[in-house]
Amino acid sequence: MDPRSLHSQQRLLVRQKVTMMVNRYVVHLEQPDGSEGPMVAFAEQKRMTFKEQVTLYTDDSRREVLAGFKARNVIDLGGGYDVSDGAGRPLGVFRKDFAQSLVRSTWHLDQPGLPTLTGRERSLPVSLLRRFIDSLSWLPYHFDFGQSFSVEKKWGLRDRYVVSVPDPRLDRRLVIAMAVALDALQSR
Repeated sequence: MDPRSLHSQQRLLVRQKVTMMVNRYVVHLEQPDGSEGPMVAFAEQKRMTFKEQVTLYTDDSRREVLAGFKARNVIDLGGGYDVSDGAGRPLGVFRKDFAQSLVRSTWHLDQPGLPTLTGRERSLPVSLLRRFIDSLSWLPYHFDFGQSFSVEKKWGLRDRYVVSVPDPRLDRRLVIAMAVALDALQSR
């Protein structure tokens, strides 16, 4: 899908597929009935890497890069992740707020020309339960980045997310990278 066409989309569906050595993420447009439409992104995250890097492709053939993100540092306590397009041009940066994330996971997202967006877990009780009772780590969690976009984890055996992006100024590739990162990096 052409990035200009992707840019007008307001709802995306992200699904994680867990395999032995990688986490796979498939991103689809949401159809009017809530079902999955065309695939717009595919990513694989290798487990146990020293410096996190995830490439987002336009589909599972992996022929065309849509975007990607890469950790600035090996240890990412508050470190940033640079997001770039398929040609390597910067799209933005996101970073975890380590201090605030001790209680409620909090991320900051910067896109050039826009104010910094802060996204945090919507529910403090769910956040606290997930931190202090390991067996409840499956609880759905939701992130709100103000009125600009949200990522909502759905109930189910597999990780599934609905991404709502009402803000027309946001680059959807940056939002997709952040949505994948919320799952891939959440427990770090």
